[in-house]
Amino acid sequence: MTERVVVAYSGGLDTSVTIGWLAERTGAEVVAVVVDVGQGGEDLDVIRRRAVDCGAVAAEVVDARDEFAAEYCLPAIRANAGYLDRYPLVSALSSPLVVKHLVAAARAHGGTVVSHGRTGTGNDLARFEVALAALAPDLTVVAPARDVAWTRDQAVAFAEEKGLPIDTSARAPYPIDQNLWGRAVEAGFLADSWRGPVEELYAHTADPTLERDADEVVITFDAGYPVAIDGETVTPYQAILELNRRAGAQGVGRLDLVEDRLVGIKTREVYEAPGAITLITAHQELEAITIERDLARFKRGVDQRWAELVHDGLWFAPLRTALDAFVDETQRHVTGEVRVNLHGGRATVTGRRSEAGRFDVGSATYDTGDGVDQSFAKGFVQLWGLPSKLSAARDARLGGVRS
Repeated sequence: MTERVVVAYSGGLDTSVTIGWLAERTGAEVVAVVVDVGQGGEDLDVIRRRAVDCGAVAAEVVDARDEFAAEYCLPAIRANAGYLDRYPLVSALSSPLVVKHLVAAARAHGGTVVSHGRTGTGNDLARFEVALAALAPDLTVVAPARDVAWTRDQAVAFAEEKGLPIDTSARAPYPIDQNLWGRAVEAGFLADSWRGPVEELYAHTADPTLERDADEVVITFDAGYPVAIDGETVTPYQAILELNRRAGAQGVGRLDLVEDRLVGIKTREVYEAPGAITLITAHQELEAITIERDLARFKRGVDQRWAELVHDGLWFAPLRTALDAFVDETQRHVTGEVRVNLHGGRATVTGRRSEAGRFDVGSATYDTGDGVDQSFAKGFVQLWGLPSKLSAARDARLGGVRS
């Protein structure tokens, strides 16, 4: 029986060349799997036919949009996930889901080898192959873009030589990766960290400097999950899609940053993530009134570690699963509404309320009727400052100097 190789196919340059290279060099039958994680753009049936035209014996499209939103994006919201406190994990979140369906396709088609178009120094290579090792260690992985070390120019030349129907966007000055959670652009002229991004680079956000009326949205959360927008019940997919549209129309969600790749290389990335930024911003503000102080302080460290694990390709690591259990516990009372003003490229929270909130006007005011007896403060401050007082006395006795 002819060996079968199952390829994670996006329709872009790298994976189109991967199909052509595998078919030519190995003689194996190539099966392409297109996973729809809300990337939009081209019709996925067109992409499926392109895979066949590139040499695949079969190609299938998996609609994973709802699954991606509910099982990958929602945990990121509850963990306020932002790598380096900024990047909303666009490709990092979709990679483990794509690998999951790639493995399922390999089992269904009798494939013993899986392949992808990720390059050797990019984060996605580790994300793909570590996930594959976790889910299907028996499968062999072939990565032509890494093993052959194609440059972008060489890949285009190979496609032209073999008559592969690559997408015309493959000839663009920079590669683009996108899904429901956001859009990432890198390389090309953006490799120069001093050069500013041009407006033509953006597709999901309007120019935030243009004058327009503000948009106000009320997001309802239940146990940390967004469940309604302006009072209308929504699914996770609908919530992200709607806020991508509304926040994007206000220029919300543009990010331009230098980040650390897993291998230690610094890279300049430009992102658009209007829905993600809006939802995380709103969720953080609801946590501010519903989570107790010490728990909130500790959770900030957990959130950061969660984002680092996912960014580094460790979605299936035991630590990420354990951190999810902690986050689940923190979200029991994160239920309520948050009002967000979308305008001028910013998502600004202007109101938050919750029946489970710990915010008490009576104890937070300095006006008449303050619910806290001010006389309590004297003894509390004396006890709170006692360790510092004792340390200062010791240092003075021993001739130490405190600054």
